[in-house]
Amino acid sequence: MSVWEMTGWPQVILLLVAAQRLAELALARRNTARLLAEGAREVGAAHYPLFVALHAGWLVLLFVATPADAPVNGWLLALFVALQAGRVWVIATLGRFWTTRIITLPGAPLVRRGPFRWVHHPNYLVVAGELAVLPLVFGEWWIAVLATVLNVPLTLHRIRVEEAALTGRRAITPAGSRAA
Repeated sequence: MSVWEMTGWPQVILLLVAAQRLAELALARRNTARLLAEGAREVGAAHYPLFVALHAGWLVLLFVATPADAPVNGWLLALFVALQAGRVWVIATLGRFWTTRIITLPGAPLVRRGPFRWVHHPNYLVVAGELAVLPLVFGEWWIAVLATVLNVPLTLHRIRVEEAALTGRRAITPAGSRAA
């Protein structure tokens, strides 16, 4: 059996998701380097490899475990696409401050517009949804459960580290003016 015979719509979708993630990593690296050059510092670097392993393992496991002829649930795929819109909204809102690491620039105000107006950590909600929904698109419920169970303690730890790193920073109000 050739590689092409083992590749179906699930694998095509997963390759598109992997390409998206690689493009995001390139953007994150560029933003991280720029912020560090401006005097920012990284916090919580020790747990970062665990997130990389979780997300890479999730995609690889989905690619390998999902049969090429697995049915694709269109409604759940639409939900996953909506989650991607949320991801793009978070990245666009944070702009040059968006990274995959916890990078804090002293004196920079916190962003409180876009999705941050309503949710304190919108990206973590999007990621939790993605980890659960994409496997369900292909009927791989056990991967959804496994990824979710592994993600919860990592994300809770990361939020605690991020909150501590951001304590005391000023916020930008939705109108763009600064608030204390």
